[in-house]
This record gives sequence, C-alpha cells and structure tokens, in this order.
Amino acid sequence: MADGNGQQDGLAAAIAAVSDRATMLVREEIQLAKAEIQTKLEKLARGIAVAIAAGVFVVVGLLYLLDAFAWGSWQAFFGGNNYWAGFLLVAVVLFILGSIAGILAYRWLKTSSPPAPTMAIDEARLIKETVVQASDEELQPKL
Repeated sequence: MADGNGQQDGLAAAIAAVSDRATMLVREEIQLAKAEIQTKLEKLARGIAVAIAAGVFVVVGLLYLLDAFAWGSWQAFFGGNNYWAGFLLVAVVLFILGSIAGILAYRWLKTSSPPAPTMAIDEARLIKETVVQASDEELQPKL
C-alpha cells in the first residue's frame, strides 16, 4: 500500500513540475514576444518621424522655391538686385535635406516588418513539435 502512495506522490510531483515548467515557458514566450514587438515598433516610429521631417523639408522648400520664383520674376520684369538667388539656394538645400530624409525613412520603413512576434511564434512552434514528438514516442509500443 505504501508503494502505491509513493507512486502517486511521484506522479503528482512530476505533474506539478511539468505544470511549473510549462508556465515558465509561456511566460518566457510572452516576454520574447513583447521585446520583439517593442523593437519593431521603435524602428517603425523612427521611420515615421524621419518621413515627417522629410515632408516638412519638402513643404518649406516649396515655399522658398515659390518665394524665389516671385523674387526672380520681379527682377526679370522690374530689374534690381539678385535677392532671389538666396531664396533659390535655400530651397535647393531644403530639397536635398528632404531627399536624404526621405531615403532614410524609406529604408527604415522597408526594413521594419509588421510588429508580429515571429521569433516567439517560431519558438512556440518548436516547443509544440517537441511535445508532440515526445508524446508520440511515449504512445509507441515498446519493443
């Protein structure tokens, strides 16, 4: 009778250990998923911020270009000093900065993927395959 209780206690301890380890695995997978999503969201936010900067540079560049066109037209039709050249230079510099920012934003947004925890999903899939394989081996008749 004592032998039966010892086996039940051993079985209960084994079940508790498996339960604790499964809980620990799930918690670790959740932490991995959180870290992975946070990294992807940071890349996405950085790309969006640079894209906004690129848009601002282009809009301001357009304003200076229009201002330069206005001053250039004034000089062409009414004569005077070369005031428009300064505005044109500023517009060109802003367009260059906007182009660089746009290229950087495109690269960052292209390399960032949707914020799905692919590493955590792959790890969970491997754990599932291992558990299924182990349970299949246990169910196989022993020779």
